[in-house]
Amino acid sequence: MITLHPQPTFSDPQLVHVSIVVPCFNEEDGIDQLTERLKTLRAVFADRLSVEVVFVDDGSTDDTASILKNRFQQNDWVRIVRHGNNRGIAAAIMTGIQAASNELVASIDADCTYDPIQIVDLVDLMVTDVAMVTASPYHPKGAVEGVPRWRLALSQIASRGYRLLLGSSLHTYTSCFRVYRKSCMTSLSIRDSGFVGVTEMLWQVQRNGGKIVEAPARLTSRRIGYSKMKTVPVIVSHIKLMGRILCERVLKR
Repeated sequence: MITLHPQPTFSDPQLVHVSIVVPCFNEEDGIDQLTERLKTLRAVFADRLSVEVVFVDDGSTDDTASILKNRFQQNDWVRIVRHGNNRGIAAAIMTGIQAASNELVASIDADCTYDPIQIVDLVDLMVTDVAMVTASPYHPKGAVEGVPRWRLALSQIASRGYRLLLGSSLHTYTSCFRVYRKSCMTSLSIRDSGFVGVTEMLWQVQRNGGKIVEAPARLTSRRIGYSKMKTVPVIVSHIKLMGRILCERVLKR
């Protein structure tokens, strides 16, 4: 059973302290865009949020690591963590959560397909009894713009499958744009270190009794760089995770 640690909300007179984890794998072309979006977030909501950013360089083979160091080494609100080799986005998020200084920890995409400024909408829903808030472009009030149809179909089909298996009312299960309570995450053991591990996190939090809510969000296509997702392995991994969930539910009966 999850024990929740309270965190100030926007109704409190003090700032909300949040750590933002950004997994980065070969993102040298997009760091300028990411930097500007993060600076905008900090500036616009300076009176509401105290933001720490934790970049996790996931074994990049380009100049991501050196660019991050040169760009941010003088900023006291930035921490940089590095994996010696590429371990996958879920592993990078878990590393960032462990390294975060705050109880509220967000994870965002380095490609800004979700504008980081939307983090505020998620934080606003992180009330005392909530363990995770996930961005939901498939929510009736969410939106998707410019995402290739095949990729959108893959994600939507997966989300519908998990919704059925987990008996949940959530619309989106594959987004890594989220806010977590660190105390609910650090004890998790995630088998899949890649994209499907992001869904596995949600499942494990729910299985442990954590309350998960979703915030309608706007998802756009990547404008800089390229996607690291390998379609066939991801499909296979989703099938395996669904099999694990199904087996566990059958055995519990």
